[in-house]
Amino acid sequence: MSEADIRYRKVRFAAWVGIIGNIVLAVIKAVVGMMANSRALVADAVHSASDVVGSVVVLIGVRAAKLPPDRDHPYGHGKAESVAAIIVAVLLFIVGFEIALGAFQSFFEPVEVPGVIAIYAVIFSIVVKELMFRYKYQLGKKYKSEALMTDAWHHRSDVFSSFAALIGIGAAILGGRLNIPWLVYGDSIASAFVAVLIGKMAWSLGKQSIHNALDHVLHEEDTVEMKKAAASVDGVLNIDEFLAREHGHYVIIDIKVAVEPSISVEDGHTIGKRVKERLLEEKNVHDVLVHINPYRERKKEGEELDE
Repeated sequence: MSEADIRYRKVRFAAWVGIIGNIVLAVIKAVVGMMANSRALVADAVHSASDVVGSVVVLIGVRAAKLPPDRDHPYGHGKAESVAAIIVAVLLFIVGFEIALGAFQSFFEPVEVPGVIAIYAVIFSIVVKELMFRYKYQLGKKYKSEALMTDAWHHRSDVFSSFAALIGIGAAILGGRLNIPWLVYGDSIASAFVAVLIGKMAWSLGKQSIHNALDHVLHEEDTVEMKKAAASVDGVLNIDEFLAREHGHYVIIDIKVAVEPSISVEDGHTIGKRVKERLLEEKNVHDVLVHINPYRERKKEGEELDE
């Protein structure tokens, strides 16, 4: 089994873990939230339900990213994961807005003190969500899956929102028992705080995913070893240009190398072929486009070579 197949199976399994886990949590929190009259817990249930949609999008994105290059997509489908991550971020933002709207409206309605059972449901959610975050984050980092890491942070946002709900529900229960009216609104305040956390998370994840989708080039410090590998090929006199573009979980390299001007076209082609083969040995490099330049001494610093 190839490394690509192993990666796909692992990421797909993680996505299914998220789907099943979120369905269970969403149902538990929704039922308990309605039974306990907890607006914060119901909002948290909606957040978990959005995670289900997010995990499904990740599953579709990972499957699409695995497809081989074709006529319309010669560089492969790696960016499908970035698109999936953007969709998840948009879903997060919509959910956050809906929860914020509901929390705002609750301040103008009669407030009921939530039941103690809501506390246990929230604690259970925090533990499960934190485990899911750690599992998906480590796996996403290992296999450089942007969609899976975005989904992992989606779970972490659920941990934060559940913790806020825990404080709000606890404050509301305490306010009801001690007859402190303003504390009763703790549940609604927690719901609004959850919405802010979700919106902030959506913005951060969406911004990063869009950045990666727009042909992000690896920074200079990330390409040092790749450049050394290319420069070590016999016949390469200079590297005139080196661009390593992230295309989802893999990298595509555009490189211009300078060779002796007097050699034949065939010899230049052979050197370019060796450069490509050497760079393809580097981790996560999917394709290499090599351009051959005639080598010329630079008469002054910063002078451009022939393209």
